[in-house]
Amino acid sequence: MTVSEDESRADESTLLLDDGEIHVYQDGPLDAPALLLVHGTAASARSWEPMVPLLTGSHRVIRIDLPGCGRSAKPAGGSYAVPDQARVVGAALDRLGVECGIVAGHSSGGSVVTALAEQRPGLVTALVLINSGPDMAAYQGEGAAIDPEQWPKLTDEQLRQAVASGFAPGYRIPGSFLDQVRDMDLHVFAAVSQAVPAYLNERGLPDRLKTLGKPLLVIFGEEDLRWRSSSAAAYRAVPGATVEMLPGLGHSPNLEDPARTAVPLLAFTASHVPQAD
Repeated sequence: MTVSEDESRADESTLLLDDGEIHVYQDGPLDAPALLLVHGTAASARSWEPMVPLLTGSHRVIRIDLPGCGRSAKPAGGSYAVPDQARVVGAALDRLGVECGIVAGHSSGGSVVTALAEQRPGLVTALVLINSGPDMAAYQGEGAAIDPEQWPKLTDEQLRQAVASGFAPGYRIPGSFLDQVRDMDLHVFAAVSQAVPAYLNERGLPDRLKTLGKPLLVIFGEEDLRWRSSSAAAYRAVPGATVEMLPGLGHSPNLEDPARTAVPLLAFTASHVPQAD
């Protein structure tokens, strides 16, 4: 399905849900197949911006700021456990009138979309995981030691050093991403940094996904400094899963090379969008 420029749309809004206000972005035609993009830890829906223009020709692209991230509210006393984040995402899709769609998650966002598929299998047509570690045994990063008082005062270069493992060696992290990192809530960051390992330690993603019977595409930047890229092979335990390695790219191929990342993603979604009657 291809749409003309005047048929596409770009919109952002805030949804008032039981868990608080959730900010969402929608690009592309409302009647196109839905493609949900979920960001990772220390980021926001803006982290997908470089890829959006490549996807709206065939999709209604929906991006959500997870609770406490981006422009979404930080719920008082709210839970940041992965299943609870997924429940909020499902409620947001319901409010937007989405009956089913393909869901994609980057990094820890892969855990959120997996939990969404577990909770709402009828809502999820297929899944795309981008540099989402299969379990904590594959993790090779280090815990972030962040001084809450110093964090807002860090220069751009100091921030680049702090988040360098999120990208391929030598990649120049754009200022737009540094803005997202600088704006993040450190309490939310700490909560999510505990919640994701808890979810993965309880049960790894391949083990969760292989019982769901959903088409799966795994995209992995081969130079990932946070998760062993060889661990992507664990997803082959999921029946019919496709694993695409991207040489020269690191933990964030959606930012490092949007065009290369979009190629396997669009080929996959073209094969798994719901067919019109």
